[in-house]
Amino acid sequence: MSDSNSGSEMNAMVAAYNTHVEAEAAVEELNKSGFDMKKLSIVGRDYHTEEHIIGFYNAGDRMKYWGKTGAFWGGIWGMLFGAAFFVIPGLGPILVAGPLVAWIVGALEGAAIVGGISAVGAGLFSLGIPKDSVLQYDTALKANKFLLVAHGTATEVTKAKDIIHTTNPIDVNLHLRLSETKAA
Repeated sequence: MSDSNSGSEMNAMVAAYNTHVEAEAAVEELNKSGFDMKKLSIVGRDYHTEEHIIGFYNAGDRMKYWGKTGAFWGGIWGMLFGAAFFVIPGLGPILVAGPLVAWIVGALEGAAIVGGISAVGAGLFSLGIPKDSVLQYDTALKANKFLLVAHGTATEVTKAKDIIHTTNPIDVNLHLRLSETKAA
């Protein structure tokens, strides 16, 4: 497989964790290993907020957050690029950090919501993750799990998967774009 840049960033590894503490430990392990933090996203539900906010995102500076898990999200947003808060029908309040923010916003702005999946799912789908897997990730979020998404070359996401396996995730999946080597 070629590591040329034409489409090589469309590979992904998605891991699910039961708690934000486990997800944060995984982010720290990836950081220690030298994984590019700009290629890492995390998403989880937020039950502290009962406001009727449509959403907020900040792709430049850091976004502050207060609440039960404020220290967790503050730490994560200090490591990952981009932060967002969305209220998504079917999922409720969702906090997101990393490039997944832009993919969700792109899906919302482009009305690219695919039947049966959430806006988070549409963001994952736009990354090239198959719909059946996206439905599985939406279900994990509804069950209060945290998703960690790494994207990059096949080599990068495979390395991330190997590191993630040492952090006790409840599920890990690798999504490789094999057709990308047939560039015209």
